Amino acid sequence: MESGADVNLSLVEVKKNLYKFLSILRKVGVVMLKTMLEKVLIIGTGMTGASVASLLRHDLSKATAISMWDKSKGIGGRMSTSRCNKDGRCTVDLGAQYISATPNFLQSHANYYTELTEKGVLRELSTNIEGHQDKVAGTKHFVTPDGVSAIVKYYVNKADPVLGKGYLVKDVSIANDKVKVTTDEGHSEHFDAVVITMPVAQILQLQGDIASLIDDKGVRPALQSVSYSARFAVGLFYEPGTKLDIPWSAKYVTDNQCIRYISVDDRKRGKSSSDVGPSICIHTSAPWGLKNIEMDKDKAAVEILKHLQTLLPGLPDPVEVKGHKWRYSQVHKAYPDSPGCVVLSETPAIILAGDAFTHSNFDGCVDSAISVQQTLAKLVKSKV
Repeated sequence: MESGADVNLSLVEVKKNLYKFLSILRKVGVVMLKTMLEKVLIIGTGMTGASVASLLRHDLSKATAISMWDKSKGIGGRMSTSRCNKDGRCTVDLGAQYISATPNFLQSHANYYTELTEKGVLRELSTNIEGHQDKVAGTKHFVTPDGVSAIVKYYVNKADPVLGKGYLVKDVSIANDKVKVTTDEGHSEHFDAVVITMPVAQILQLQGDIASLIDDKGVRPALQSVSYSARFAVGLFYEPGTKLDIPWSAKYVTDNQCIRYISVDDRKRGKSSSDVGPSICIHTSAPWGLKNIEMDKDKAAVEILKHLQTLLPGLPDPVEVKGHKWRYSQVHKAYPDSPGCVVLSETPAIILAGDAFTHSNFDGCVDSAISVQQTLAKLVKSKV
């Protein structure tokens, strides 16, 4: 019979061999991750898409090609910063205006807020937003000195993707165990995984196999239940040295049927300069935006400025006016139970993501991106 010492020695050897085996499995898993995901596409270059790209770049081999496509010529999505054509240093945020972080998200997303503030992308709001009321006590507010799109650009730069601008995706199908994605102009490529972060209403308009996948997964009713608010935005750009006789930096308006919010953008960001002209952003109310959503953005801008004159009479003439239509502004009703993302296909991977699957703000986009990262890792691990 074996002695107790021999048994203990055998157990030690078994454990050593087990650890070696597990180490080999982990290495195989890394290899599989790199080989299974040689080419990844993220549709949409907003906050969710940029966060997903950054997280995946951290997880995947540098040899993995990460592409990002967007129908727009720029990046940012609803975190949009527009530049004056006459002076590109003069900018205005036409989408998100500032970042509000509740105590819970300040803790759970502490690494995001710490990194962005240390890099100078974010700065704590130093001025008062008239009419703003926090829903949660202890909420902190942040602004972006270089415009809100700087957040998205920061994460896109970390991911170093292949950018496809002006790529309006029309068809998402499966061909030879790859995802074939085709634009409206006929450009097609094949990918190992595709993450779609466009508004849900646009996802439901996509052609190809994705339509049957949505039905097969039984998620069409849930997707159709998602709704968005709609609104217009107008940016006003001024010459350097222009004096704006406005006593506040930003204000929520309650006594106008059209205008809901006005911001002197350079003041709001704490970045006024004598060399760069000031700028003003106007957002309409959601009811006015919904009522007039089919109106041309430039015609809407004319109507909005008429209302602005009643609120701020005597404003100087701007050197440029830019109107924008947000057909899908903020998520009004999110996907049921807010799962973070929805998997339509596991092999090859097709994943739906965005704030429609969480909640409509910066932290909602980050939560969705983290959900995509975790989900994709599980899908790959299950194939190892």
